[in-house]
Amino acid sequence: MYRARYSGMNKGEFSTIFNFFRGLRPLIEKFNPDKTYFVLEGMPVKRLEADPDYKGQRVYNNKDNFREQRKEIVRIVKDYFPIQIVKHDDYECDDVIGFYANKFKDENVTIISSDTDFIQCISENVTLYNPVRKKNIEKPEYDYVLWKSLKGDASDNIEGFKGVGDKKAIKLCESKGLLNKFLDSKEKEEKLRHNQFMIKLHEIKNDEDFVYYSTPVHCDWEKLKEEFARMEFNSIISKEKTWEKFKNTFKRLEIEGQYLCQQ
Repeated sequence: MYRARYSGMNKGEFSTIFNFFRGLRPLIEKFNPDKTYFVLEGMPVKRLEADPDYKGQRVYNNKDNFREQRKEIVRIVKDYFPIQIVKHDDYECDDVIGFYANKFKDENVTIISSDTDFIQCISENVTLYNPVRKKNIEKPEYDYVLWKSLKGDASDNIEGFKGVGDKKAIKLCESKGLLNKFLDSKEKEEKLRHNQFMIKLHEIKNDEDFVYYSTPVHCDWEKLKEEFARMEFNSIISKEKTWEKFKNTFKRLEIEGQYLCQQ
């Protein structure tokens, strides 16, 4: 949703909604999944307990009516699409996605995100696809969590070690001797453990506390078309061929949507 906010075509007051659904269809078409999860953000309770300033530098605004558009996207997906919406109130969506990547690791899983933290999930059957770069991300040979814990993560307000950038962090990851020499104080060791706790995806043992939004038993494509018409998404609905292509992309998921709804 944030990617849709800052990229794509400008459609006025519904620009984020338009960009979201305009970008969703080609991804579903490309990967042709049996099931799809749309994971919403929860509160990072444990990380905030460890560091109240976690992500504290971020500035939020609603100048483009983003909050309302975000709610509309969730409502439209919930009401019309055979996609399972899920969240955990006490965990970030990253942790929930990590849970599913591990749960289905014996199958073929694709995580669609430009967030490199999902490198932690990459395995023989789990792929990370960056929709901005339009390519799969390769897992580095070094320990990603250790590397990021050393260099820090400004986007999440996690301070790295002074004088450690990308290249030096790689060298430290690749040499246990250099790393041990670098961690020459209890303060440094504690800081490293703290950063690793903040960056590593947190384990969720089961999904019993997940909040599942029910999916439609039968997708009402005509009502969805009316919604899109109201918002003047003409490039999606104006030509019958284009609209049929949009519908057909998601229809394969309908059977799975019925199953999830019944559960």
